[in-house]
Amino acid sequence: MTETLPDSTPPITPSDTPAASVSAASAKGKNRFASAQPVLEKLFELYPQLFGQRFVPLKLGVFQDLLAAHPEAFAKDALKLALGVHTRSTRYLQSVAQGLPRHDLQAQPVEPVAPEHVLLSIIELFHRRQARTAEDLLPRLRNQLLTAYQASGLSRQDMLSRLPTLQEPVTTLLDEVMAEVDQQRARQAALLKAFDASGKTVQEFAAELGMDPRQVQSALKQRSAS
Repeated sequence: MTETLPDSTPPITPSDTPAASVSAASAKGKNRFASAQPVLEKLFELYPQLFGQRFVPLKLGVFQDLLAAHPEAFAKDALKLALGVHTRSTRYLQSVAQGLPRHDLQAQPVEPVAPEHVLLSIIELFHRRQARTAEDLLPRLRNQLLTAYQASGLSRQDMLSRLPTLQEPVTTLLDEVMAEVDQQRARQAALLKAFDASGKTVQEFAAELGMDPRQVQSALKQRSAS
């Protein structure tokens, strides 16, 4: 048995829920939280650095780690419910959306959050916020998706293969973002290829093209980091 995490399964967004079911879903959520509260309080007592004021992404397999560490303290179903409530909370999703690393029970970073989990958390947070305001949050979402896709290093095909079917307008927005980033990547690849073939220094190459040397240096730095 493994924990059910919003960053390992497609999150259910308000747009996926029929309007007539919103109040029922809200009531169900409150009941789930009330049922999970005793276990959440115990988790906070044992691991305040993970379940306290600061939320961080949890390592995959933390459910089994908790059961192994505290076999008498937690019933499997109750712990699974509590972890589900915790990891679907807005504060937890925010930590995933920021791309923070996953942490173990010693609060040590152990693995990165998968790029698609970052993207799904950003989208879920957008739906939650948009449901509470008349302000158009799509421009903000666009910037966040662009940054996340850019940082992922994944190709369009790889990213899409990892994502569930998304709803409009997110689908169109993500397609636009991916096209923009892919064009940037293509231009940067062409720039680096030309620089490598030139045999010139950064300063000489930039001057020949009328560019700011920092653009070339930035491209070289990104290549080294990848």
